[in-house]
Amino acid sequence: MNSDIIKKGLDRAPHRSLLRATQSIKREEDFEKPFIAVVNSYVDIIPGHTHLQEFARTVKEYIREAGAVPFEFNTIGVDDGIAMGHDGMRWSLPSRELIADSVETMLRAHPMDGAIFIPNCDKIVPGMIMGALRVNIPSIFLSGGPMQAGTISDGRVIDLITVFE
Repeated sequence: MNSDIIKKGLDRAPHRSLLRATQSIKREEDFEKPFIAVVNSYVDIIPGHTHLQEFARTVKEYIREAGAVPFEFNTIGVDDGIAMGHDGMRWSLPSRELIADSVETMLRAHPMDGAIFIPNCDKIVPGMIMGALRVNIPSIFLSGGPMQAGTISDGRVIDLITVFE
């Protein structure tokens, strides 16, 4: 397994110590299991991500049930709706490269045996795909799904398009 490089052998005792401190390792036999990254695009400021923390929790539960050990990390994200109309929009497209770089950085620094990606939004999906291709480990992409419409004070459901109109 790829993850053996950070968990097998006497010289990896410090690594195992640090891995235990994450509380993702519940017992000694967890070191014999595959390590699976859960790459989440959740950030507080993107409304289309509000449900992704709970989604990732569920994914991690299923990874454990399947006999592996999950380790979650998040990527950055830019909400075009909030970034537009000011200099923030200049960072929208470059964020794709930063996402790819962060995925590659995390998965090369902390070798995993596979990854489950939870992307949402148009730069995050390709950024995560680019990062996954760079590290070449088994990967699954689970879309977080569409952003839910909101409700205004009189109880009507309203979406972003309606607000712009």
